[in-house]
Amino acid sequence: MNMLVIKKYAAIDIGSNAVRLLISNIIEQDGKPALFKKSSLVRVPIRLGADVFLNHRISKENQTRLIDTMNAFRLLMQSHKVTVYKACATSAMREANNGFEVVEQILEQSKIKIDVIDGEEEAAIIAATDLNQYIDESKTYLYVDVGGGSTEFSVIHQGKTVASRSFKIGTVRLLNDIVQKEAWYDLEQWIKANTKEYDKIDLIGSGGNINKIFKISGKPIGKPLTYFYLTSFYQMLQSYSYEERITVLDLNQDRADVIIPATRIYLSAMKWSGARDIYVPKIGLSDGIIKSIYFQTVSSQIMS
Repeated sequence: MNMLVIKKYAAIDIGSNAVRLLISNIIEQDGKPALFKKSSLVRVPIRLGADVFLNHRISKENQTRLIDTMNAFRLLMQSHKVTVYKACATSAMREANNGFEVVEQILEQSKIKIDVIDGEEEAAIIAATDLNQYIDESKTYLYVDVGGGSTEFSVIHQGKTVASRSFKIGTVRLLNDIVQKEAWYDLEQWIKANTKEYDKIDLIGSGGNINKIFKISGKPIGKPLTYFYLTSFYQMLQSYSYEERITVLDLNQDRADVIIPATRIYLSAMKWSGARDIYVPKIGLSDGIIKSIYFQTVSSQIMS
């Protein structure tokens, strides 16, 4: 009889635009690679970046919301019988002057231990998501993960990551108009330098915004969006008011504003790398955290 073992792991991603809890079932069968199945995903739109990138600290109101959210996540993990979890905080928490205090407060009041990770570690965890099912090893890709505070870029050639870097260009930062011209210039130079030796490059996009755009496009899973489609979509977004983006395009209010700067980042990356197509596999930091916990490439916490 083939034994089936099912483990429940959770990933918490405390981003600059939203906070997420992903609960996954990991199914182990004799002699087969483990299967990862999403069991539950909860997203709470606490925009920490808006506090931090402008005032360099997390506001009292958002500290309370974070603690409430972490208490809720803890209860959900308990009721789902999660055994192991990892909570990661990215750009906004890294840059908050009171980030360390907030992390301590959450540990005290919600019993959740948060690791504040830097851009390079974030890129490494995202790269742990098993891209093999999405990529063709004979091709070269520029992988772009757009967040609220930063965007992580990786060049993948013949299935291996050959270059990787995090840039402080994110949607919430762009909305608040605090991205320097130099940052865009550095990004352009980096992309050109790291992609010029390949004749053909495709983009892989991840992040809530590109997932939403892909969903709206109605394209079948596995088929790419074209540069032309994304350009027209960008123009259409800009022709609508914020209210119309919510009512006509059916976007969440916390998606309706950041989707424009996000599209600009993807389009810039396509332009500078010469990519005509962008593939959208619907993966991100949370998926990477689950894989990394499972393969023990990162530390994790045991649910007590």
